[in-house]
Amino acid sequence: MSPKHGIKVKLAYQDPKFMDSVAARPVRIITEYLDPKYRLREEGVADTIVMFGSARILPKDRAVARLKSAQKAAARTKTPAAQSRVRMCRNALAMAQYYEEARELSRRITEWAMTFGDHPRRFVICSGGGPGIMEAANRGAADAGGKSVGLSIELPHEQAPNPYISRELSFNFHYFFMRKLWFAQIAKALIVFPGGFGTMDELWEMLTLMQTGKLPEHNLVLIYGRKYWDQVLNWKAMVRGGTISEREFSLLRFSDTVDDAFLQVRTVLEQYHMKVDHDYS
Repeated sequence: MSPKHGIKVKLAYQDPKFMDSVAARPVRIITEYLDPKYRLREEGVADTIVMFGSARILPKDRAVARLKSAQKAAARTKTPAAQSRVRMCRNALAMAQYYEEARELSRRITEWAMTFGDHPRRFVICSGGGPGIMEAANRGAADAGGKSVGLSIELPHEQAPNPYISRELSFNFHYFFMRKLWFAQIAKALIVFPGGFGTMDELWEMLTLMQTGKLPEHNLVLIYGRKYWDQVLNWKAMVRGGTISEREFSLLRFSDTVDDAFLQVRTVLEQYHMKVDHDYS
């Protein structure tokens, strides 16, 4: 029986049921490659500086406010739980220095990068789009009057993209591996602030790509905050155990101050990365 005249059949890419189906997964994957590629090019972004770190690190003013609130509650109730809350808030205040330092470092990098103009934009700050150190990175770029990228991920517990990302450079991903691709694809440096599982996941990904030659060896990996990282990871134990070589360990650089970190970033970029990549030009 022939179809009734006048019934309009949906185009496949306009059919939400099909686009959400298993069959259309390759289409969804390719959109998470092509959309960022198009939008980054539209905004003239040639390359990025990626900043990672914990989503749980607070700015100093919020950390101070939480500690004061916890101390007041502990004075009223005097319970072990209230005292534990005070200790946690004191630790959060100590960690808040990293938020402030990430913000300042991002501001300095952005001010310097803006001297190269916006045709194309060089060394644009890029974060994971969320709160904490990610927010600090985007906020520092905004402080400098520059643009920044946010690569958010769709998760059940993930907060909305932070308000400091440039609206036209705010991306939201479903697939972790496509988000990781865009962290690595045009990055010239990775600055790793204290963080947890997610931060280490991205760090290992980048280091493995550099170790295996999938990313240029001259890309900078800067570990910020030795006091934290030396408690979490024993890099030299890997060298002694033969699981990484001295050359592979040398892929890492370390810093504890904004002044030193900015100097290292600028030195490496000026030495190895001033020429715009061929695939952009």
